[in-house]
Amino acid sequence: MAKDAARPVILWFRKDLRLDDNKALNAAHLSGQQIIPLYINEPEAAGTGPLGAAQAWWLHHSLEALDRSLREQRGRLVLASGETLAVLRAIIEKSRAEAVFWNRRYDPTGISIDIRIKRELEKQAIEAQSFGGQLLHEPSRLTTGGGTPYRVYTPFWRALESAGEPEPPLDAPLKLQLAQKLPESETLDCWNLLPKKPDWARDFADLWTPGEQGAREKLRAFVKDSLEGYKENRDHPAKPATSMLSPHLALGEISPARVWDATRGLSKQVPAADIVHFRKEIAWREFSYHLLFHFPRLASANWNDRFDDFEWRNDSEDFEAWRHGMTGYPIVDAGMRQLWRHGWMHNRVRMIVASFLIKDLMVDWRRGEDWFRDTLVDADPANNAASWQWVAGSGADASPFFRIFNPVLQGETFDPDGDYVRIHVPELRGLDAKYIHRPFEAPKSLLDEAGVILGKTYPKPIVDHASARNRALAAYKAMKDAA
Repeated sequence: MAKDAARPVILWFRKDLRLDDNKALNAAHLSGQQIIPLYINEPEAAGTGPLGAAQAWWLHHSLEALDRSLREQRGRLVLASGETLAVLRAIIEKSRAEAVFWNRRYDPTGISIDIRIKRELEKQAIEAQSFGGQLLHEPSRLTTGGGTPYRVYTPFWRALESAGEPEPPLDAPLKLQLAQKLPESETLDCWNLLPKKPDWARDFADLWTPGEQGAREKLRAFVKDSLEGYKENRDHPAKPATSMLSPHLALGEISPARVWDATRGLSKQVPAADIVHFRKEIAWREFSYHLLFHFPRLASANWNDRFDDFEWRNDSEDFEAWRHGMTGYPIVDAGMRQLWRHGWMHNRVRMIVASFLIKDLMVDWRRGEDWFRDTLVDADPANNAASWQWVAGSGADASPFFRIFNPVLQGETFDPDGDYVRIHVPELRGLDAKYIHRPFEAPKSLLDEAGVILGKTYPKPIVDHASARNRALAAYKAMKDAA
């Protein structure tokens, strides 16, 4: 169909809030027509926008950053709220746009909305084009030799690796032809994405710079300072050894292809084992989306339905103690307080706190996933659910249920000097490293010296780990026996 140069095209941003390596943006640019950049607040699209309050904070600042980038090219971002198809139709009618470009999303709600929108737009003779780029692979195309989805991570990784290097990322066009005559835009402040009273996100900015530039800076710093030694150091939460890219990936401020590309050609400077281990973390995100695509109920249903018969305790007081970082186990409490303070938690500690909730407290993993979804700036519909199910033993290629982390030994192994605990549980700051992960065993004289009063300034353990472990294993055995 011949294009009418006087009619613009719509570039519909979603979780791809960047100009770099953006295939939909590149296609809109190559059309030669003026571009209307649009972001829609989709109330009917649960899972497609910010997943919780912490990510809403991030989205506000990310949209501000994207708008600044567009204004530097004499354009701006149009913001609109409402039922998605109705919003698109209204803007098409006012602008006479003849095409809509977007990058695909892979959450179940997003997929169903996009299929319907493409069908309805094409009925109106409006071109609708979607593109890959949010993942290194398309979940519908990467399958086993038998044509079935992968259920185990290692074969998935081998298939991804054997497929060859991903396509190099696309640089952002030097000059975009952005429409000057734009539809009326809503304001970000009217969307109420930021907390007010109380401002529980007040410390987020100490750690994070949302937006494409912040993502690129995080990547550069990681490759320069932390990629070497990554395999060994990444499990130690007190070390600045992880990329901190997850929230930028979650809202698409940087593409996985750009992250992958940054590790190319470094084998002379960085041990291959570090590069491969980091790439495997990118691949775990890919595997999680592969699972979500083929099992859309990943966040709400056990992948292994045998776990439907597991007898959860779901004690509300235990859950509240865990949520507030008041369990009496310092590594668990440090992680939960880090989560509340900065909207993020170190990956090793995520596994520890998840194991504690699921197995020591026997609280349904879905309650934990729901809390993470609301409090993580990197909340992700695939990663969150796949990782919680992995710890619970109910997921694909999951850790066996009987692998129950001892929170004391985990703390002593990965935070041996207690530096991480001292940052996030300041009431234990003065305690000797020998007892900082087991204050309930410290002599009273040392507790007094550190200003710690168990049960007052810091809680006693809400559960005895050894007894809780036996209780969880008994429940697991009962489930298996009943099957």
